[in-house]
Amino acid sequence: MKPVIQHSWNLTETEATALQKQLALQVTLHDQLNPIHYIAGVDVAYSELSNKLIAAVVILEAVSLHVIETVVMEDMTQFSYIPGLFSFRELPPVVQAFEKLGSLPELVVCDAQGIAHPRRFGLASHLGVLFDIPAIGCGKTRLIGEYSEPGLTRGSYSPLQAGEQIVGAALRTQDNVKPIYVSIGHRISLPTAQEWILNLCPQYRLPETTRQADQLVRRALAQI
Repeated sequence: MKPVIQHSWNLTETEATALQKQLALQVTLHDQLNPIHYIAGVDVAYSELSNKLIAAVVILEAVSLHVIETVVMEDMTQFSYIPGLFSFRELPPVVQAFEKLGSLPELVVCDAQGIAHPRRFGLASHLGVLFDIPAIGCGKTRLIGEYSEPGLTRGSYSPLQAGEQIVGAALRTQDNVKPIYVSIGHRISLPTAQEWILNLCPQYRLPETTRQADQLVRRALAQI
């Protein structure tokens, strides 16, 4: 699987910010979905002992949520730790992992933000635009925006609002658990993104895509 857009990753902070603003104009905020058979989950983790990072991509069958393929890539951090620019630090090994996939996903779920980002271009949007694939940002923590606490039952949600724009939703995926933060990455509407995240959370707070990818990176980090 090859990206349809390629750009240099060797950028200054100013150049990276400018590129975010440019690519954010290509984000599609409505549904442009093909039938979804396979869903990719993406996670990235850092070694506490070195400047290595591990990226994992896991492919799940959309109905059964069974894992059908995994790819793990190890890389060295090249970009500084700058809030709002994490995608430039984390995406290079993710892109390498996608290029090794044998199964082609029709949807990507990232443990990251989509348009719920200061420049409306978090990692999920960046990845979605690079591969021109529907993508969802699903973060455990909130980056921007304000919301009212949603109801305590599974499926309850509140809009995540930044200024006058709704940039995502605080979604309760199980009864009486903390909400997670869902936002559009690319080529999907917010209601459809929330529906898919609920489908991916049959038992736990976090979607199976995130859980499986997180387990992969943890196992890989333990072996460094």
